[in-house]
Amino acid sequence: MRKAAPLALLLALASCGDTYTPASLYQATSADCSTPVDADTFAFPRGITVAATTVLPQPAEGGMEIGVNYMLPRTTQVHFATAHFQVSQPKGPLIENATVLSVYQRPTNGKPEIVEIVNGVPLALYAVGTSDDTQFRYRLIIKGKMPKRFDLTPPDVIIGEKRYVSRTFTYRWFEDKQAYGMCH
Repeated sequence: MRKAAPLALLLALASCGDTYTPASLYQATSADCSTPVDADTFAFPRGITVAATTVLPQPAEGGMEIGVNYMLPRTTQVHFATAHFQVSQPKGPLIENATVLSVYQRPTNGKPEIVEIVNGVPLALYAVGTSDDTQFRYRLIIKGKMPKRFDLTPPDVIIGEKRYVSRTFTYRWFEDKQAYGMCH
């Protein structure tokens, strides 16, 4: 029995490590990415999530707007490893960095009109202590003419001093809708 105790302790300590296994880091599940979706959510450790929304055309500005939402449970924080939301060819070269129009922060149990708007890319997000969750919504604008299919990759994040890769969200032109949309 005494010989088994150190082994049991070693196994118990080994199981205390990081058990986070990310879902697929690339949203498109097929070569043609033909299934439209309205939004997609990716989970990080500690209950933190990032979600991207479908495209809103901006005809006056000649581009498109995409929303990216981060949800942080109470007492959590996220630091961005870079300050860019990258728009690229599918699994390919960079087309442009999306421009951040605004960021708003709102506790989920707060009134929707209580919003803090920030211009630029805050490199750290901190959940408020008065709410179960805090939402950070980034409004991004893509100014250039996009190809029939493109990817949006939010910055990698640092949670608890460890870097995590973010999901790459995929968009394409849907001929039947005459619009861009998110796809699987």
